[in-house]
Amino acid sequence: MIRIRHILRPMKILIITPFYSPDNGPSAPLFTLLSEAFVKKGHEVSVITAVPHYPTGRVSQEFAGKFQHTSFENGVEVTRVKVPSLDRNNFKQRFIQLLSYQIGATIRSFNKECDVVLITNPALETWLPTIWHSVIRRKPTVYSVFDVYPDVGIKLGVFRNNFIINIVRWLECSCLAPAAAVQIISNSFRPSLSSLGVQESKIELIPIWVDEKLIRPLPKENPFAFEHELVDKFVVLYAGNIGLSQGLETVLLAARLLENHPRIRFVFVGDGTARELLQTEANNQNLINVQFIPFQPRERLPEVLACADVSLISLKKTIGEDSLPSKTYSALASGRPIIASVEKDSDLARLIYQAGAGICIPVENANALAEAVITLKNDLGLRMRFGANGRSFIEQNHSVYHAEERFISLFDRIISHKQKLRKSIPLEQKWK
Repeated sequence: MIRIRHILRPMKILIITPFYSPDNGPSAPLFTLLSEAFVKKGHEVSVITAVPHYPTGRVSQEFAGKFQHTSFENGVEVTRVKVPSLDRNNFKQRFIQLLSYQIGATIRSFNKECDVVLITNPALETWLPTIWHSVIRRKPTVYSVFDVYPDVGIKLGVFRNNFIINIVRWLECSCLAPAAAVQIISNSFRPSLSSLGVQESKIELIPIWVDEKLIRPLPKENPFAFEHELVDKFVVLYAGNIGLSQGLETVLLAARLLENHPRIRFVFVGDGTARELLQTEANNQNLINVQFIPFQPRERLPEVLACADVSLISLKKTIGEDSLPSKTYSALASGRPIIASVEKDSDLARLIYQAGAGICIPVENANALAEAVITLKNDLGLRMRFGANGRSFIEQNHSVYHAEERFISLFDRIISHKQKLRKSIPLEQKWK
């Protein structure tokens, strides 16, 4: 019944998020997939995003010098607003970029006709457009939370000053409060959001989705593996942002423990604030079983993931309590077993065990990581079973189809609720 109503009454959906393909931000492919899925179901979708600038903060020549750039991409109207080309590793410069995006996104969506607005957190990136649409325009708004702020910044040591912490908390709360719904990707977010004043009735769990048609099990013997001489190696792969939250120093310690196993190769694919330090440390220790490869275009991601014998997901202590890396779902979709360095009672650990797709080890424990690598290296049957389980789990639970259905159902509910509220207001109050 719900599906019939959606077909008869297409929605006008406005999505405001700083990262959209071809940008390399972690959420970019997610919202690209989702937007295109909405269009395929007959909805009208407009996206207000930034010009591509992740992970370096440098804007490509293709988009430099333009205040805004609008195009239709697979049926989605995509408007990219200008941000200055700056160094994302510098917090002050990053803040200037975030502020530029907020102002540009608000201007470009000022009077955009829409039935519902989907906006991603943190408020540091989207506070101004969130307030404009949810408070001033009073549009039904879904605030999408991928990390809980300021908690994640405090744990990473990015936010140390109490004044800054209170400002970030206030910004986040001022976006959460007027939202018609708050979408989360992990149940572990609920206690933190409750402490920020979010009512349980407003929280909607919609887990991360993945393009299971693009990311799929492929042979290890592929062009990327040949190009980087990985075909004959037992590859332990970390692919994604090399930042402050991953605790990847432990991987180097494990590599040192396993340096007498010449076939084992620890491979890092990606960029980020911690890459240079990590690579310098590996060079200083002369770790010949560690290899760094730059960030790859998304179209090469299936080959990158397929070169792995084992995919590695790593988080620092306490980070895993309220974080669920999107790279986990890509690793599962690729049909490769996972080693996850994470707290045993975290959502990430529960996900791995529920999928039956890998081994969870204690956080920041090099010995446990080395032992897990040897266990999987010596048991092909276990690797194949974990990989097949992970792939099946993604197909059954985390396709973009499942996410699109849940979002449309949520949109339908909050739009209907808004309409009922308007009808219930006495005529004399409407004129005031």
